[in-house]
Amino acid sequence: MRRESSLRFSSTPRGARLARTLAVQQLAEWCGGPYDTDAARSVALVTAELASNAITHGRLPGRDFRLTLRLLAETLRIEVTDARPERLLPATAPGAVDPGADSGRGLLLVEAYAVRWGCTVSDAYTKCVWAEVRLPA
Repeated sequence: MRRESSLRFSSTPRGARLARTLAVQQLAEWCGGPYDTDAARSVALVTAELASNAITHGRLPGRDFRLTLRLLAETLRIEVTDARPERLLPATAPGAVDPGADSGRGLLLVEAYAVRWGCTVSDAYTKCVWAEVRLPA
């Protein structure tokens, strides 16, 4: 059975927090596990980073971002769609980050916790940044 959920959130810090919370709740509902598993923590972290990037780098006034969750055979696919297709992500996470910098580690975390991740543009108005987190057997 294919399971999918998609909701729009305001491009604000509160919207990003709600997206993270929803992703963990949806994972628990679909997989029946508790909220404190490694998979739930990975889903929370990856969702938080993708949503944070959407509100920081993909925001346009008056435009929301969309969170789509897809339960696949062995992974949970997390997709965050924003309104800035011209701001593409690099093909790989950045290498060295200044230790004193306040930001710049988000994609490194996504790369560490996701099986795979990427960015797609399917129209002139949006881009989708996605990541797949492995689920326990």
